[in-house]
Amino acid sequence: MSPVPTSRLRRRVLIAALAVAGVVASAVTANAMFFSPPKPRPSAVSTTTTTTTTSQHQTAAPATSAPALPGTSVPAAAPATTKAAAPPPPQEPIPPNAVRVAEFVAECPFTHRLPDDPIVMPNLPGASHLHSFFGNVSTNAHSDIASLEKATSTCSPKADLSSYWVPTLLVDGQPVEPTGTTFYYLGEGVRDDVIARTQPLPYGLRIVAGNAKATAPDAGTQSRWSCLHAGHVGASKDFVNCPAGTMIESYLDFPQCWNGKDLDSPDHKSHMSYPVAGDCPATHPVPVPKLRQVLRYPASGDPARFKLSSGPGFTMHGDFFNAWPQAEMAQRVRDCINRIVKCGPNGRP
Repeated sequence: MSPVPTSRLRRRVLIAALAVAGVVASAVTANAMFFSPPKPRPSAVSTTTTTTTTSQHQTAAPATSAPALPGTSVPAAAPATTKAAAPPPPQEPIPPNAVRVAEFVAECPFTHRLPDDPIVMPNLPGASHLHSFFGNVSTNAHSDIASLEKATSTCSPKADLSSYWVPTLLVDGQPVEPTGTTFYYLGEGVRDDVIARTQPLPYGLRIVAGNAKATAPDAGTQSRWSCLHAGHVGASKDFVNCPAGTMIESYLDFPQCWNGKDLDSPDHKSHMSYPVAGDCPATHPVPVPKLRQVLRYPASGDPARFKLSSGPGFTMHGDFFNAWPQAEMAQRVRDCINRIVKCGPNGRP
């Protein structure tokens, strides 16, 4: 056999190599068709971008309205706040020994006296009769929800940054402050089904109860006076003569039906209503906890020695500026009011 010329041999080797390469390429292609590589996880940069975008959307949301309660409209004149309402903690079971009364409380000792009223006479320091303030330590004529939430409180629980104030009691012309200062939040005065749908007091709500300009006690007088540990004296809309060794005390109930949209009104009362026949009227359809203000003064004896800075005992009135953190208020309404369970300052039975 004659030898194959070198050029022909090279050609045959080249053709064989190309054929092998084609087989390999086909195998790679087939592998790619049936086995896709895993998708890459989002990078740290992608995660950061997503978080930033969410934050921007949250910031862009209007901050001039209080959060709407279920079934109500958003308040038109709500205070501006950038605080997000955290959800309340999980609900705990009702203890077997729980007292079945719809109630939670705040004990808020006296803080200071000023001739100021940030609800009735805002931004007018010294324009009001003398008031005694409880709870938020910063309250003055210029107070608003933003200033209250930045301050501290004498209340137990400390979480309650609300401000409460009343006309100062004068005994023989000298200011006397209460040594017992309890603010009850109640579900009483309405049917059980109304208690079950009671909603939290809206953040920034302002209410005035009582009549500072009353000229005589009448059927609309909400305040009453009595004697601690001397029930036989009886309650009255004006000062009472308490025996020596007892204390005169003041009770005042705030309205518990809200119109669902306004945090205040021109007369500081019209956006709220007292219940009618165990339910909230159609004009004020949202039930909220009833605030009951109970003040006990270390004073007794002849009521002729007593006077309020607003006038006679029947001019007793109370102002409330709600600065409870929303989650704290929501948890107490859910666990104490709606379930009809008596709770202490910590919001638990």
